Amino acid sequence: MTPTLTASPPRPAIDLGDARDRLVGHDLYARVNTPERMRRFMEQHVFAVWDFQCLLKALQQKFTCTTAPWLPTPDREARRLVNEIVLDEESDELPDGGHASHFELYLESMEAAGADTRPILQFLAALADGLPLDDALHAARVPAAAAAFVRTTFAVIDSGSTPAIAAAFTYGREDVIPDMFRHIVVTLATHDPAAWSRFRYYLERHIAHDDAKHGPICRRIVAGLCGDDPATWAEASRTARQCLEARIALWNAIAAKLP
Repeated sequence: MTPTLTASPPRPAIDLGDARDRLVGHDLYARVNTPERMRRFMEQHVFAVWDFQCLLKALQQKFTCTTAPWLPTPDREARRLVNEIVLDEESDELPDGGHASHFELYLESMEAAGADTRPILQFLAALADGLPLDDALHAARVPAAAAAFVRTTFAVIDSGSTPAIAAAFTYGREDVIPDMFRHIVVTLATHDPAAWSRFRYYLERHIAHDDAKHGPICRRIVAGLCGDDPATWAEASRTARQCLEARIALWNAIAAKLP
């Protein structure tokens, strides 16, 4: 008698619903088609660039030791992978030499393009003065949609859940950013290279890092965290969808206010 083979149950996976498709297909990319509209986009998007760094540092704190006395963390592979991402995001190469974080590169891109950097700089100054996050957002008069996006990110960070933080970083950022930014790079190709070359460099660095390197690394980390536990996969999926929906809401608000 031929033995009957029993198929193994499928391993759980991230469920994003249609949120990723709606974000990648958003009409904002087509509407950011003039230098003035690009500047308005940057003035709100910069807050998402900043809180990306915060999410990354939260991930680093989960997988590496960032305090003294130093102790080795248990997941050696994840430690290495996360530190690679931190190096790329916090100290990347600049086109004219030297190194800077992607956030600092974005600020320089805004200045070169003539975008208003006062709200983000006032926000950072308020944080440096010791104001809590909500008070700093209020003091700097951060646009409501950008402030809501930042609060969503910090709700994930403050949850302290390693799978949630990793899912937010992976599927709310690294996995989707290349597909979003490709649209904007194409638009920039038609504008003044002197004003937009630094911003284009920033976008292309993100595409190169996230698509080929960071995305696969992060997906491996999430898979390792969730294992075969459906409840953990469900938490990761729920968090990832929330982050994508927050980005869609930000995109909706920016598109509604474009001149």
